[in-house]
Amino acid sequence: MLSAAAIVAAGVGIVPGVANAAGQDGAKGTAGPGASVPDLDLTKAKNEAYGSATFSSPASKTVHPAAKGSKQAAPQTEGAAAAEPTVGLEAQATSAHAVALQMAVTSDPGTALGVLVEWGDGSSVQVGANGPTNLTENHSYAHAGTYTIKVTLIDGSGGGVRGTNQTVFRTPGNDFTPHAPTRLLDTREGIGAAKTKVPAFGIVRLKVGGAAKIPADATAVALNVTVTNPAKAGHVRVYAEGDDQPTTSNVNYAPGQTVPNMVITSVGDGGYVDIYNHGDGAIDLIADVTGYFTKSPSNGYTSVNPSRVVDTREGLGTGKGSVPGFGSFSTQIAGRAGVPSTAKAVALNVTVTEPQAAGHLTVYPSGGSAPTASNLNFTAGQTVANSVIVPIGPDGRISVRNGGGAGVHVVVDVVGYYSPESASALIRTTPDRWFDTREWDGPLDGRNYIYGRVGGGDPHVTALVLNATVTNTAGTGFLTVSPDPNSWDAYQNKWATTPTPPNSSNLNWTPGKTVPNLVQASSGSNNIIDFWNMSYQNTDLVVDTFGFYADN
Repeated sequence: MLSAAAIVAAGVGIVPGVANAAGQDGAKGTAGPGASVPDLDLTKAKNEAYGSATFSSPASKTVHPAAKGSKQAAPQTEGAAAAEPTVGLEAQATSAHAVALQMAVTSDPGTALGVLVEWGDGSSVQVGANGPTNLTENHSYAHAGTYTIKVTLIDGSGGGVRGTNQTVFRTPGNDFTPHAPTRLLDTREGIGAAKTKVPAFGIVRLKVGGAAKIPADATAVALNVTVTNPAKAGHVRVYAEGDDQPTTSNVNYAPGQTVPNMVITSVGDGGYVDIYNHGDGAIDLIADVTGYFTKSPSNGYTSVNPSRVVDTREGLGTGKGSVPGFGSFSTQIAGRAGVPSTAKAVALNVTVTEPQAAGHLTVYPSGGSAPTASNLNFTAGQTVANSVIVPIGPDGRISVRNGGGAGVHVVVDVVGYYSPESASALIRTTPDRWFDTREWDGPLDGRNYIYGRVGGGDPHVTALVLNATVTNTAGTGFLTVSPDPNSWDAYQNKWATTPTPPNSSNLNWTPGKTVPNLVQASSGSNNIIDFWNMSYQNTDLVVDTFGFYADN
């Protein structure tokens, strides 16, 4: 089994003790408290994202001023003598919003030139070149977008323009736009697909780009995907149309269950997303959109340490007591848990506990009526959590409605927010499995944590888009995901201290259940993420990655 950390519950607090150690392979050796999982290597993902954001314009495209008496300028003729200087351009992405511009200046030896670079966002820089010169300039944009980079060669003696060239540059980062919760798919009603169950091993093609006022050029989408009326056990995979079907999972279900999960997925060919039923029986599928990503300037992401803002059991953030059947409440978000007044949407983990009857919960911006969309579904007595991304109302508040006919307690934890000032943008990656404790020496012990380093400690990676799934659960418990305060050196040199888990949860389970949840996990200042099993019994944990947020 993965090594245990002795954590003693005292009242409502949790006091960590000293954990046994485990090695880098997550199963053997000693490396400090907890157990380490293999590094999450983002090299391939970065190469795919940044490598695809390479744009160029050859030197032959250099445009020279028209000669006296001529009506228009003309590009340099291929193979012509370098009577006029030329400049070839190659713009290569280096991070979510950053570019390295390589310029190959060709001119007669000794020719002094000024090289003016206009980045397309209102900023510029000028450098010099004397004869044939290779230059590189770096620039960071404030937001995702498509920019025209223009380079002008200026005569060093007279100041006249000798030639210009330009290239379009598109950032690999994607900014977020919140969307009023809207139902895009319901196979029970024939919304977004045929009015029929999705058969075993069947696929639903869901139109996203161009639907429900989502722009046709949307690159990714935030969906709440719900499985209901399953005949047998299985799981659902959500991915961009045109991509290879991944082996990861988004929603796991058992016969008769109704199970939701938030999904952030790339949008594929023609604006479509594919939802695959990997199960032996038919299911109904529901998908509600809460936002989308594009290359246009909008809102970046800021992750925060998980912070509780609502707990109806204690009267935190709203009145004390269960939310009555078909009742609702609103709570202030802006100005709390590090969320600024300029935030347009908030990333939450919402938990229902002690429900008196079956129902569903809807989270929506304040100031309007509750939509038909739902965020999580529950049965009587069940404790269940789901990740939620919701627009913030004009008064800085959000609302929560109990769609069940009897009382229920609600807990809300903030994990991040989207705002125009936030610097991190989404980098989409191919769905991939980070780790699976079923493949190791044993499950994660109760009251223990495991930790993993992200991207080799790259400080520009600020958060991960994960799907965490617990399975083979031996008892009741919950999972908490949080940044680790220790440095990697502290773990390597065995002087790390056992972190204190936050007073928040990401998913809850009961014995024998398989439970997934999306986690937008902050990697913190040390680029290490902790996964806490806050149960007294063991559980297996599977973590899949779907993207990451990066700044400049």
